[in-house]
Amino acid sequence: MTRPATSARPPGRPRSGVDGAVFAATLATVHDLGYAHATVDRIAAAAGVAKTTVYRRWPSKGELITACLVDAFGPVPLAGETAQEMLASAIRWVAAKIGEPGVGAAFAGVFTDAVNDPALRAILSGRLQAPYLIALRAALHEPEHRVLFFIDVVVGTLLHRMGMTGEPMADADVDALVDMVLRVL
Repeated sequence: MTRPATSARPPGRPRSGVDGAVFAATLATVHDLGYAHATVDRIAAAAGVAKTTVYRRWPSKGELITACLVDAFGPVPLAGETAQEMLASAIRWVAAKIGEPGVGAAFAGVFTDAVNDPALRAILSGRLQAPYLIALRAALHEPEHRVLFFIDVVVGTLLHRMGMTGEPMADADVDALVDMVLRVL
């Protein structure tokens, strides 16, 4: 009696690459159409997946955008020996990330949605901000309220510039922001 061949792959459709394809489609759609017009339907179509595939992973557009941003940002690189060097590298890093196509618009859009959505605010705080808050507190040896102020000033300034001009902050202005924050903190 011969045994049937067994597959190493679990039953069902292959899943590898779906998250990456959806995240890439999310940023591209936000970049091309703007946050408000980047619907889950359009994102799913751009990713080549069913809308139900997206909603199974992320029950709302806000959760999808948050997961996409967490993926896009990754861990904060804290380069340098001193707290000032690490802080400067973190500011330059977040400025570069916000300047990537679709990232700044997705970030600003989900923040705007969170203003009137306490559940989305909790998701943003827990999944996006909390890991950076923890890493920065440990690296900078600063209390939570000081690190939150740093995050507010830096991210708020970068998103404001993006919103007002449609462009990321110029390197010279990022340098000035670094100098200003280092003087205060």
